Amino acid sequence: MKKILLAISITALASCASITNDPMVPVALSFSDGSAGVCDAQNKRGSWRVQMPGVSYIRRSDDNLNLRCETSDGRTAIASIPSTMGGKIIASAVFLDLGIVDSITDKHREYPASYVVPVQPAE
Repeated sequence: MKKILLAISITALASCASITNDPMVPVALSFSDGSAGVCDAQNKRGSWRVQMPGVSYIRRSDDNLNLRCETSDGRTAIASIPSTMGGKIIASAVFLDLGIVDSITDKHREYPASYVVPVQPAE
């Protein structure tokens, strides 16, 4: 009976492992010339309108964060920010659930804390 309870306890504890990262990550965005403007940011998890310069909370995703921007004087810029894997996924994969839960939710992915969008200088 004790062996059965021990086996059930171990299975219950190991089967629902997940990284405790927030689903949203703050990303500070600015233009290379310091001008103001707005960007439309999009990945497969959502889309956001970001005032530049500024900080916006972006949903973690395994695909790039695509930016379509316009400065206050009408210049346009396009950029793509790649996401990377955080270190916590390794611990989850090795010790708990092979990283399956976090691969589905993308909570193991990271965007850089700040990103400078290159924009052509004003004429």
